[in-house]
Amino acid sequence: MSTDAVTRYRCTSCGNLTRFDVTTTRRTRAFHHYTVGGELEVEDVTVLAEDLESVECRWCGPAGIVVEVDAASVADMDEPDRTPGAAPAQEG
Repeated sequence: MSTDAVTRYRCTSCGNLTRFDVTTTRRTRAFHHYTVGGELEVEDVTVLAEDLESVECRWCGPAGIVVEVDAASVADMDEPDRTPGAAPAQEG
């Protein structure tokens, strides 16, 4: 799968930036190459259509409100891999 821009998500309920259950439906075309021994190798996969069905926060589940954010705004956040509810790091 190739994507030109990476879509990032944030849960507005708990602040999660890293773990989401993303449900998509894809229609693809691929070259199936079978060896003489019958083993399959799938090559040249092209995504013809992709529909995003749902995005749920792994921690909040369906109760969480997930929004798309651009990658630059995620990079500007202090601790992108923080655990919800964890105290911020103390300086000094």
